[in-house]
Amino acid sequence: MTEEWTTAEREVAETLGRIRILPVLSVTDVDEVEPTCRALVAGGVPCVEITFRTAVAAVAIERASRIDGLLVGAGTVLCADQARAAVRAGARFALAPGISEPVASASRELDLPFFPGVATASEIDRARGLGCRILKVFPASTVGGPAFLRAVSGPYPDVRFIPTGGIDASTLSDYLAVSSVLACGGSWLCDRQLIAEGRFDEIERRARAAVETAA
Repeated sequence: MTEEWTTAEREVAETLGRIRILPVLSVTDVDEVEPTCRALVAGGVPCVEITFRTAVAAVAIERASRIDGLLVGAGTVLCADQARAAVRAGARFALAPGISEPVASASRELDLPFFPGVATASEIDRARGLGCRILKVFPASTVGGPAFLRAVSGPYPDVRFIPTGGIDASTLSDYLAVSSVLACGGSWLCDRQLIAEGRFDEIERRARAAVETAA
């Protein structure tokens, strides 16, 4: 691990590097949180990104954070207030689709690992200038997929990537084959229809399949 990383960043990176999968969950009903997250844990994926795309995001993060052994991150963190709310709710790290200097600044003050989103080499440069060394690549499938990640890995050997956007079970192995990829984010594990239908057994099955792919 690079010495520039904080202890919190190092701990999160080590955990994500072991799991290699980061399920993305947008919650509309907080009662869905516990069964969904427990299904992920049972399937061998003890981490989740809960996005700030809904009004109940902070409550959802708080509920997920109560589950033993589950690493919870806050996604779509677009402002400093959301970063603060994420920490209060128990989030261990934060991600965003783009680069926000106010969020990066607030995250440093909070000792909250922040992984901003990038889609170009110039954005990687900018994120590095803010002290970020773990970067979300979004939308991964649109900006070039594994080929893009391999291309930017050479000039930026100190950066690890979390590609997200358009990844599913059929493409997961292609992304994980790129050495600079720390973990892959995706919503296919926590598909909204599966949750609405209460098919938590299928979520667990998908988690197990993803773990096998990542092994």
